[in-house]
Amino acid sequence: MQTSVDLQELVSAVGDAVVVSDVQGAIILWNKAAERMFGYTEAEALGQSLDLMIPEKLRARHWEGYQKTMETGITRYGSDVLQVPAIDKSGRQFSIAFTVSLLHSADGKVSAIASVMRDDTRRFEKDRAQRKRISELEALVARTEKLVGM
Repeated sequence: MQTSVDLQELVSAVGDAVVVSDVQGAIILWNKAAERMFGYTEAEALGQSLDLMIPEKLRARHWEGYQKTMETGITRYGSDVLQVPAIDKSGRQFSIAFTVSLLHSADGKVSAIASVMRDDTRRFEKDRAQRKRISELEALVARTEKLVGM
């Protein structure tokens, strides 16, 4: 039995942020989860540059990669999860994990980029704390070995 799925309802209902931007990087789709994550309403985000969620220090690198993707139609992030810093409306920086998909027009050219994102701050901080603890333990082992004469 085949059921019909309302794609607009799906995008609105999904728990992850869904953001679609056009060739120039203007936001053309912004779901409720994106509103919760970044603090901008759909009305505030639509038509705006992706810069509203990219920390200033990362913008040049982002736009270089964005333009290259638009020109070549190739992205290395289609199946890999990318983890980067982001900013919300209040200026708070946090970590996001996301994938991107290229959307194509009838002539086969890239017409938009769709991103599915989630706040990854807790996992990022947990990993950072774990790496710090491992480093501390390795330093302790090295000092102990030195004291014992190993």
